Amino acid sequence: MAKLIEMDENVTLIDQMENQAAGPVVLINKFNVDSDEVEQFLKAWKEDAIKFKDQSGFISAQLHKGIGKSTVFVNYAVWESLEDFKNALDNVIGPDFQSQLSKYPKSLVVSPHLFKKVAVRGICLD
Repeated sequence: MAKLIEMDENVTLIDQMENQAAGPVVLINKFNVDSDEVEQFLKAWKEDAIKFKDQSGFISAQLHKGIGKSTVFVNYAVWESLEDFKNALDNVIGPDFQSQLSKYPKSLVVSPHLFKKVAVRGICLD
């Protein structure tokens, strides 16, 4: 079964979802998968992405693949608010996250984390 590894050892995704973050939030989800299971991963990811796209507060999503022979993928999804993201998780995945992962390849390692924009004067807007 797919394995969940937190991106930040100091805070879990669950801990992050207990915050009251305002404004847009970005889910960055890193996926590592064996090369012989890439197609299975892409099929399962697409099925879930279609469901998430229909949820309230969804702004956009983009899946990226490492270049060359890399089998590392990164999903970048933007939500209007943390509350919208949490509601989407409840609607699409429900309480049994582990059973949802069963359709993904056994080699898959998932590392999700929530972010918000940071303003850096002259470079990045908040």
